[in-house]
Amino acid sequence: MPIAQNPLSVEVTVPREDVALLTVEGYLDVDTATELQAHLANQLHHGRRHFLLDLTGVPFMDSSGMNIILRAYQEVRDRPGSVHIIAPTPAVRRILDLTGVSITVPVSGTTDEALALIDRRPEDRPGPSEEYAAPAEPAERQV
Repeated sequence: MPIAQNPLSVEVTVPREDVALLTVEGYLDVDTATELQAHLANQLHHGRRHFLLDLTGVPFMDSSGMNIILRAYQEVRDRPGSVHIIAPTPAVRRILDLTGVSITVPVSGTTDEALALIDRRPEDRPGPSEEYAAPAEPAERQV
């Protein structure tokens, strides 16, 4: 059985009864994504509705990592709950932006910013269309 060359470390803290902060370090890819999934499932089982994923220590993430994040988002949104990504590295942020994941899952710079988003009433939270509104179409020119 081969040993993973880039093991993933996931530290879980509970800043509030219904919030789990998962601090992830290492490569989040096909070889390691199931570890994050197991931690998320465990916290979901223990009644957590909001998940803060601190990706400061993740230099690389592939589609397996994005899939885990999106599946967690789908799982909690009807509870109601939420998933927030915190401080992704530039390489990971680029992947999140290019794939549109950052439109669906809020990205915050700090844990406090993510907690503030959780505290906002649902009707006050900006939706994807408000947060990332497309540029207005240019007005037609009159000749």
